[in-house]
Amino acid sequence: MRFVAIAVFALLPLAALAEGPLDAASFDARTQGRTITYSQNGEVYGIEEYLPDRRVRWAFVGGECHEGTWFQDGQDICFFYEDGADLQCWQFTDTENGLEARFRGNPDNQPLVSLAESRTPLACTEVYHGV
Repeated sequence: MRFVAIAVFALLPLAALAEGPLDAASFDARTQGRTITYSQNGEVYGIEEYLPDRRVRWAFVGGECHEGTWFQDGQDICFFYEDGADLQCWQFTDTENGLEARFRGNPDNQPLVSLAESRTPLACTEVYHGV
């Protein structure tokens, strides 16, 4: 009698494969080359374009673009923007509904949730380049 082994992970839903926060390699693979619109509490929050070499371009709705970089710190992905704003650290999870991000130190707050994704670059009319 012959038995055929079936890979269990192939039978699990996507959400079961993506438990826990994304590390730098997973985050980069998931986001690079994409422009993602995030919402919070059902309202559009902002848009981020993920570029090569861990670079990003962020804009709040109707705001100017801010260029920055990101890096992993523990289980968080942290963003440093050239505008001098405080470091922004988030824990990202890839869910069946898209990316979900929770701000560091405030796990009970409403997460940012990806609303839309595209390969179209972020349209910036103004880019903040510092003082």
